[in-house]
Amino acid sequence: MPEYDAVLFDNDGILVEPTDRAVLRGAISETYAEFGVDPTSEEVEELMGVTLDTLEGIAAEHGLDPAEFWHRRDMNASEAQCELIRDGGKPLYADVPTLSELSADLGVVSNNQHRTIEHILEFYDLGGLFETHYGREPTLEGIDRKKPSAYYLERALTDLDTRNVLYVGDSGVDVLAAAEAGLDCAFVRRPHREGYELPTTPAYEIESLEDLHAILRGDGGAFRPDMEPAT
Repeated sequence: MPEYDAVLFDNDGILVEPTDRAVLRGAISETYAEFGVDPTSEEVEELMGVTLDTLEGIAAEHGLDPAEFWHRRDMNASEAQCELIRDGGKPLYADVPTLSELSADLGVVSNNQHRTIEHILEFYDLGGLFETHYGREPTLEGIDRKKPSAYYLERALTDLDTRNVLYVGDSGVDVLAAAEAGLDCAFVRRPHREGYELPTTPAYEIESLEDLHAILRGDGGAFRPDMEPAT
C-alpha cells in the first residue's frame, strides 16, 4: 500500500528550472514603461516578490490603479517566461519523466502565474500526468494567496478528494504552506539550493524526484532529516 494517496509538486525549481531573474526584471521594467513610469532599480526589485502593501505603495506614489498595474505586470511576466520556455531557456529537469511511474495521483501547485503553468504543461506534454494544477491569478487577491498561504494547496486537495498527500518543493514557503495545510513536505535540494536554510524541518529531504519512489513505498526513512542515520 503506498505511503500517500497523492503527490503535489511545486513547479519552478522542481519540474522546470527557475526563471532567469533578468527575464523577470525585464518584464517588470516593460510594465512600468507601459504606465509611463521610469522606475528605479529598487522599484523594479520590489515587484519581483511583491507583497500587497508594497504594490499599493508603489501604485499610490505613481498615481496608478494597483489592480490594473499588477495585472499588466503579471501578464508581461507570464509572456516573458512562455517565450523563454519556447526558446529552451527553462527546461524540464531530467528526473521529471520518472513521475509517470509513481503509484499515486499527481498535481501541481505553484506561486507562478496559472497561465504560465498551463503553458509549461502544454509545451512539455505533461497535462496527462497531473490530475489538477494551480498557479495564482493575476489579481490582488492572488498576491495574498501565494505560498506560504495554503490557499491553492487546499483547492488541489479538494480536487484530489484526499488529505493523505505529500507536497514536493524547493523553498521555505513550500515547507510552510505544506505545514499550514497539515501535509508532509519533501524538500528537494537542487543544485541552486546548496546551503539554503529552511524555516522549519520538512518530513523528507531528497536530491532527486526519483527518491519519491522509495517514499511512496513506505521506505522513506533514509530521507527523513529527523532520523539518526543507521550505524
